[in-house]
Amino acid sequence: MDTQALKKSWDVVAANGDEVPLFFYSHLFLSQPDLREMFPISMSAQRDKLVGALGRIVSNVDQLADVVPFIQQLGKDHRRFEVVADHYSAVGGSLLATLQHFLGSDWTAELAATWAEAYGLVAKVMVQAAEESADKDPAWWTAHVTSVDRRTMDVTVLRIKPDQKIDYQPGQSMAMEFSQRPRLWRYFSPANAPRADGSFDLQVQLIDGGQVSSSVVRQAKPGDQVRIGAPVGDQLVMPDGSRDLVMVAGGTGLAPMRAVLEQVDRRWHTERQAPRIHLFHGARMPWNLYERPLLTQLARQQPWFDYTEVVSDDKSYPGVRGLVGTTAAESGVWRGRVVLVCGSPAMVSHTVSELTDAGAPHDDIRFERFDAGERLRTDGNELVHQGFGAGDDQ
Repeated sequence: MDTQALKKSWDVVAANGDEVPLFFYSHLFLSQPDLREMFPISMSAQRDKLVGALGRIVSNVDQLADVVPFIQQLGKDHRRFEVVADHYSAVGGSLLATLQHFLGSDWTAELAATWAEAYGLVAKVMVQAAEESADKDPAWWTAHVTSVDRRTMDVTVLRIKPDQKIDYQPGQSMAMEFSQRPRLWRYFSPANAPRADGSFDLQVQLIDGGQVSSSVVRQAKPGDQVRIGAPVGDQLVMPDGSRDLVMVAGGTGLAPMRAVLEQVDRRWHTERQAPRIHLFHGARMPWNLYERPLLTQLARQQPWFDYTEVVSDDKSYPGVRGLVGTTAAESGVWRGRVVLVCGSPAMVSHTVSELTDAGAPHDDIRFERFDAGERLRTDGNELVHQGFGAGDDQ
């Protein structure tokens, strides 16, 4: 297989920007109109999610052995969109038609065969993973909102009760679809360690223009139905061994950190053993430090826990001011520790850069990124979670 031809041809196609997904979806929906209902009503958030992910994955098929685990996860995730094997043929056909359209005379029989072979390999991995998953787990779990706590003007904490208990590790995430926004799945991390009754808390922050977060923060109420995908991610869970930790969280990126803290606190109470943990929580304004009472109390009571609040936009704030990633990097407490980072993509990128520049070993910095392209361009800790109906905002 000529992988260089795949890469080169995809670069040519991708250079056409938004015209590529526009042609792709037009072709897909005209040739397979029944697939339209699998996507959100508004396609503005979808943009190039599907065609972009497919193009980047297939054109990097020479890395297939390295990325099989997350391609398998991609196949499993597609079950919640009710995707079946026949859909892969339809999507593949529209992908090839899109390539032909933008490559023109460069679309030769040989190149077409190479793309078909590469797409077939990726689709096979996804389909087989979905079939194996179907033998063990449902495509999604149903749940309901049992309580709503408007913690701040832009953060709401929901308690979710699944109809069946979902096994997850503190620090993992799950894709969720709320009844107010059908077909718009977003990733959220439970903010607590698993409970006996199966319930968990979500910390949802309002994002400007966010189709899901706006609805959840302002309108969620007890009784609302939620559909939940399988737990994913392994970078923010408690590392193996007994190494100490630094946690760097921005906004509601605190949620998976809080879950791990609860896990460690339980261990302390039963075994009197725990790694040392220093949490840096960053917010724009002091009132965005929505877990301050809990975390301050934990720091006072537990010898293994330290807590630093960082506020970026309030010049009158008497505590630590600045960007949380810079503060964590300059502190030096990361030396010899594993660092967990969670927040917006910009916050994560900045924090990782600051830590790396300060000398933190890259292998000791862990984060999840739900993005298709970056995972293939780096060897970092990233996962692909783009779906037929996936979006990128909350």
